[in-house]
Amino acid sequence: MIEVVLLAIALAMDAFAVSIGLGAKSQKQSRQYIGRLAVYAALYFGIAQGVMPVIGYLLGAALLGWLAAAAPWIGGFILIGLGGKMLYEVFLGSKEAIADQQLDISNNATLVRDNAEKYINHRTMFTLAIATSIDAMAAGFTLNLLALNAWLACVIIAIVTAVFSAVGIYLGKKSGTYLEDKAEALGGIVLVLIGLKIMFFS
Repeated sequence: MIEVVLLAIALAMDAFAVSIGLGAKSQKQSRQYIGRLAVYAALYFGIAQGVMPVIGYLLGAALLGWLAAAAPWIGGFILIGLGGKMLYEVFLGSKEAIADQQLDISNNATLVRDNAEKYINHRTMFTLAIATSIDAMAAGFTLNLLALNAWLACVIIAIVTAVFSAVGIYLGKKSGTYLEDKAEALGGIVLVLIGLKIMFFS
């Protein structure tokens, strides 16, 4: 169960970082606006982050019979790759590049984030939710390799992401974007460690 919680926290860091950014861009907005934004973030990010691993899990289950011997290595490399990507973005990518990469499924992603207070609607939140949960689909493959109930794991991932996303809105409003990079770095480190465990200690 500890593995599931750690995985959930790591996967939630993208959504957490984006939520902090949205909160920071909405510092001048009313309390009611911030509350609505937090609810949107929790619902959209939580649901997307819970559904995407299910897709990855089902695809992985279909392939597991063919890849049984190599599965731990494949799963480990996936998580290490995702974690490494997050760390690279934090330490070697500019903040502008990080924002663009997180939201790159939308041609106007940077505009959406920079003008969050004007564009927070269901379509915007859906776009952000998909953008921040793509990595979770790849990570879902590794649920086949962990000794846990994959469906319960996805529910936990959804709940953890929802909580972190809502909290991220309020943290962003209070502290600005100071915590964004730190959240990304923590998520990257945890994913790398889980990947190494699957490869060498499963």
